[in-house]
Amino acid sequence: MTAQHSNKSPTKGGHTHACIYFAVRKVIPATWLNDRDQFLYPNDGWKADREFRNDCLTYTLFHGSNNIQSQHGINHWIPFTEEEVNARSKFKSNFMTDFIAGKIEYASNLFTNGKKRKKLLFSAEAKAVFTAGRKLWTYYHSQPKCNDNAGLYDIREFFQGRNASGKMNNKSNDETYNELIGNLRLALKTLAKKIEPKVYEYGFLKK
Repeated sequence: MTAQHSNKSPTKGGHTHACIYFAVRKVIPATWLNDRDQFLYPNDGWKADREFRNDCLTYTLFHGSNNIQSQHGINHWIPFTEEEVNARSKFKSNFMTDFIAGKIEYASNLFTNGKKRKKLLFSAEAKAVFTAGRKLWTYYHSQPKCNDNAGLYDIREFFQGRNASGKMNNKSNDETYNELIGNLRLALKTLAKKIEPKVYEYGFLKK
């Protein structure tokens, strides 16, 4: 499952549910032993677990399979403000940071369950992912030809480039970028280990 070519705001059209589905499917690496495991309809425990939901949102925002690209429309998934990453101009959308800050009102959505909107609170593991991501975004925005509205996919493509067949390269010639993306992936793995037990606890999978 990939978050691909979908730049709509994540509280519309089931995109909030997609954050949960995405994280649940990706946090447990596929092996020959588990790649046929059946995902199930979960129990309701996850609905009251705000930290779990916010961990899943964080995981989705920063995972390498999140293929949202600015070329396909306005990028509503930028997880930082312009000031946080030293952007040169205003983003076309501040939806995600406004959503995280509790500034966007909706009658009901996955992260509020119809209650009054509050600022999202994140676990230590999720905060570490945001910190690593912020350093990567800031470095990207220091580049002369950066795209102010870039998503993670755009940033990876910028630094890693593509080979003759058009496939994105696995690494970049920019060692600073390699270190920053490596730190982000490491923080994401730690967050995945935190989410994994709840995948079973809430019945998305059975052991």
